[in-house]
Amino acid sequence: MPCFLRGKIKLLAASLAFMVLLTWLYLIVWNLESGRSLLLSPCLVDQSELGYLERDVLMSRMRKVEEENQQLRAQLRQSQGMAHVQEGNYGNQQWVVSADTGTEDGENTAEERVNGTDCERRPMVEKCEVIHVACVCAGHNASRDVVTLVKSILFHRRNPLHFHFITDAVAHQILSSLFASWMVPSVLVSFYDADDLKSEVSWIPNKHYSGIYGLMKLTLTKALPTDLTKVIVLDTDITFATDIAELWAVFRKFTDKQVIGLVENQSDWYLGNLWKNHKPWPALGRGFNTGVILLLLERLRGIGWEQMWRLTAERELMSMLSTSLADQDIFNAFIKQNPVLVHQLPCFWNVQLSDHTRSEQCYTEVSDLKVIHWNSPKKLRVKNKHVEFFRNLYLTFLEYDGNLLRRELFGCPSQPSPESVPLQAALEELDEDDQCYDFRRERITVHRMHLYFLQYDYSPTEDGSDVTLVAQLSMDRLQMLEAICKHWEGPISLALYMSDAEAQQFLRYAQSSELLKNRRNVGYHVVYKEGQFYPVNLLRNVALRHASTAYVFLADVDFLPMYGLYSYLRKSVLQLDMGHTKKALVVPAFETLRYRLSFPKSKAELLSMLDMGTLYTFRYHVWTKGHAPTNYAKWRTATTPYKVEWEPDFEPYVVVRRDCPEYDQRFVGFGWNKVSHVMELDAQEYDLVVLPNAFMIHMPHAPSFDISKFRSSPSYRSCLSVLKEEFHQDLSRKYGANALKYLTAERNI
Repeated sequence: MPCFLRGKIKLLAASLAFMVLLTWLYLIVWNLESGRSLLLSPCLVDQSELGYLERDVLMSRMRKVEEENQQLRAQLRQSQGMAHVQEGNYGNQQWVVSADTGTEDGENTAEERVNGTDCERRPMVEKCEVIHVACVCAGHNASRDVVTLVKSILFHRRNPLHFHFITDAVAHQILSSLFASWMVPSVLVSFYDADDLKSEVSWIPNKHYSGIYGLMKLTLTKALPTDLTKVIVLDTDITFATDIAELWAVFRKFTDKQVIGLVENQSDWYLGNLWKNHKPWPALGRGFNTGVILLLLERLRGIGWEQMWRLTAERELMSMLSTSLADQDIFNAFIKQNPVLVHQLPCFWNVQLSDHTRSEQCYTEVSDLKVIHWNSPKKLRVKNKHVEFFRNLYLTFLEYDGNLLRRELFGCPSQPSPESVPLQAALEELDEDDQCYDFRRERITVHRMHLYFLQYDYSPTEDGSDVTLVAQLSMDRLQMLEAICKHWEGPISLALYMSDAEAQQFLRYAQSSELLKNRRNVGYHVVYKEGQFYPVNLLRNVALRHASTAYVFLADVDFLPMYGLYSYLRKSVLQLDMGHTKKALVVPAFETLRYRLSFPKSKAELLSMLDMGTLYTFRYHVWTKGHAPTNYAKWRTATTPYKVEWEPDFEPYVVVRRDCPEYDQRFVGFGWNKVSHVMELDAQEYDLVVLPNAFMIHMPHAPSFDISKFRSSPSYRSCLSVLKEEFHQDLSRKYGANALKYLTAERNI
């Protein structure tokens, strides 16, 4: 900065401070003489106590002093602006945009605080005004990222929200299921098919890792409803540290011509000095980052945005050949030609944590932070002076219990969602004095679900015989996953019952496993914890519904299938004409009490180990009835499949068509969860057929919490008996005479 400017700034600042001090001394003396106190807050002073004459004199003096102060401040700002322009000429190009560097709406200015004016300012966002947020999301990984973004917004928000997601088929399936099961009050969600927009941007060559989806923010004026006038557009790698309403309020600071709000890019990318022959797209100065955008859609449509950005892209692509930073390059080239249309946001609205940025200049204290943007491909591994603090903030929302965000907004009643209406009706029918209330309440609990938590990419075989292994587990059975994947090479559908924090532990475990991270045919569906019971049959149904093959092997995660079972079952499906007959193929179950087992490679080896006492038929010593109808004696010498009859408490592991009856979700925790399902298969006249050359082995583990409750709690066992009786009655109403044998058999036990 030139010396004469520094001197002038110092002189003006000193003059301003002196005038403020002199004004206050004068007013204090005047008030002491007149018996008035200036120390009273202007919010509390009763103006009627002042005489009209005294008030007029006071107001005249205050106006005169304030005019002098305003003149000094204007001169000071002008001098600082001249110095900033001289220091901010990047690439010999001077540019001017409207910069929003003031305080946020609802906060007092420093000037007001100095003058003792603590009156609450009128908020610029109405109490129940709906805030619209748009986001482009494609694929499994981005769907996980957007959940963390949404959590950070929900945590701070005090207004109703409407999320607009432009998604591919994968993200639509994941997010629609997630929000439907999350049921957050005062939150609406709309989805728009990204495939319908691909033709708008597919002609643009793009080197950015985001691919074609990184260009779709350019199409929002076309994608979003025509009656939507403004929207906040966010990348999926954003974390909010404040109420999003503060950002929404910035729209009111736009001038009549401004249509886009952006934060300056905090790296040197657009300066073109990162490496030799580095040639970025044209931009004003440092350019702007498009991770956070404020769009006045109505105005954009009015100026012909769609045509304008296309012409800009076509012109620049003649020399640039492709984009390097996707939509951001085109936005910047457009702004370069139309600087009057951009409203520059303070940089704390997009603190960019890529390598070598100037983000540290955006904040001096934690309270300064508004929005954190993990815009480096390295994400949490980015180099930054305060990265540990930012990482901990991100992890807080990553692992935060999303169930706690299901809170109503005071004074903003929301319309009940279609999912919540029958739930509320069912809740009202429950009797809280019922000794089995907790069991009945669990049956209608809606658990938040995140389908396909990890990458899934599998297409069933063309012959129609493909089989998916279906199972459920919690964190204490996680160690079984690798072993199962070694034994079963086919597709797997797993429902995992976890908290938000446990889901992240699982993610780290799966990504660090060489075996698991390379499997793309395992669908992991996270069902988030809620309530006091383990919802075993809900989990089984979630895994069953999302199997991608025509046939399913209904197993438990603590069993290891024999080597080659996947191929054997596919052949059996065809040989036994499963597609045209109702059959449930029984896979005989065995168990070992040894944690280290030399797994048998054939039926002959298994029989030998059975004779030596290394293996046993499953639960023969504690629950013989569960698998006795399999007829293990016949199985030893069988060479062809054989049919067995249903018997009370029979609970085999079976292969059935995917359209089989679902599990009854009234049974939670331990007891009758598989028994009831096999009973309904029999009621629907499925033939139970035992496979002669198939087997599975149960591996030892510590008892579950639910079996401990069953053994120790008489009320638990009593409620289970009540649920069994109700199930029998429902079965009789559903299947008539075919179900009478189950009730008779139960009473004869």
